[in-house]
Amino acid sequence: MKKIKTLVALSAASLFVANPVFAAGTWAEARSDAMGGTGVASGSYGSGVLTNPALLAKAKQDDTVTVILPAVSGQITDKDNLQDQIDEISDTVDQYKNVFDDLTLQDILLNPNGSLNQLQGAAGDLAGELNDLKGKTANAKAGASIAVSIPNDVLSVAFVAKAYARAHVSSSIDQQDIDYLNGIANSNVVAGGVALDAAINGSDAITSQLNSTASGRAAIVSDYGVALAKQFDLGGVPVSFGITPKLQKTWLYNYTTSIYSYDSNDWKNSRYRNDDTGFNVDAGMAADFGENWTVGLSGQNLVSRDIDTKDILITNGRTGETVNYKDTYQIRPLVTAGVSWHNDLITLSADGDLTETKGFKSEEDSQYVGVGAEITPLSWLAVRAGYRADVKANDSNVFTGGVGFAPFNRVHVDLMGLYGEDQTWGAGAQLSVTF
Repeated sequence: MKKIKTLVALSAASLFVANPVFAAGTWAEARSDAMGGTGVASGSYGSGVLTNPALLAKAKQDDTVTVILPAVSGQITDKDNLQDQIDEISDTVDQYKNVFDDLTLQDILLNPNGSLNQLQGAAGDLAGELNDLKGKTANAKAGASIAVSIPNDVLSVAFVAKAYARAHVSSSIDQQDIDYLNGIANSNVVAGGVALDAAINGSDAITSQLNSTASGRAAIVSDYGVALAKQFDLGGVPVSFGITPKLQKTWLYNYTTSIYSYDSNDWKNSRYRNDDTGFNVDAGMAADFGENWTVGLSGQNLVSRDIDTKDILITNGRTGETVNYKDTYQIRPLVTAGVSWHNDLITLSADGDLTETKGFKSEEDSQYVGVGAEITPLSWLAVRAGYRADVKANDSNVFTGGVGFAPFNRVHVDLMGLYGEDQTWGAGAQLSVTF
């Protein structure tokens, strides 16, 4: 599990450096992700511990132990290339400081036009970059899972270790920074005064007047659980119930710093990280109506938890005021209903969240619906497609697709990809073995 946590951390906390991958929610499962993130009613017994623990009891008579090792997936949305833009700000600031550092009183007195033109150009460039960053955000999700499912007529059991993550990058641009820089760029008198101040007191006295910040926040949640499931006959209807008690550990990253010194490589620094350990539980039910219809209901993280990030203090260079940057990560019950129609050739599925997906308090909530389809033209080949939407319109809507290969019906390789609004991309892969 340590390897899974590390993998997810690298995918999320360093999200805009790594290649993008996709996660549907609190789990990674390539077949369900390819079918629009559905799986509450359409998942298999081998993946039920991830999507709906009740499905674990729906194994057929000849089904045996299934091992997922592993499933990895994730998603990135960065239409404005925000991460690179913020990283580049520090380079522009270095150029801005270098101009000041190279200025001397002799240069200012003997060649005022040349010195001031260079200074005004650097200030104007920096003001333009700051203005371009206003209001922009970027998001990423990632996940990884390992599961061992053991079907049994008396009580089916599964062991699961999974991790899911989400990260958010935003900028807080101080308009006074832009006004200050534009004042230098547009006025020879202001530029001359600033140049003299820098020549006498050093460039740090000038750059300390800039106070815009950038924030990178990430949460990584790891679950270690044992699922139990049993099927009952209720009035002639096969109904399965499942439950997954689990140990849950959460790592939070609150990387908030001056935008002029932001470095994505600093995300994982212990100064910005804290962790918390607690208990949680998943539960679900599934019922079969005839040979072709299945309905399901799952509840993930039924115990609510609020976890605070570390406090990060930043001093405003202009006013001397110290500002405390802090956030709270919310783990809340996620209840999802699903329905599936299936035969030997086709599976059609639809899922809808009955509760909102929450994260950091500083972010907007989402609530997802998805539809998907799978066609199995050959016993060893499956083709999948789907669509997933956020009814709250706070996350990108995406089209999904994928393929599955099952040579000899023992080794299963599943691949998926997605594309959506706001330059959203993703991919995922899963290897599972049936004994």
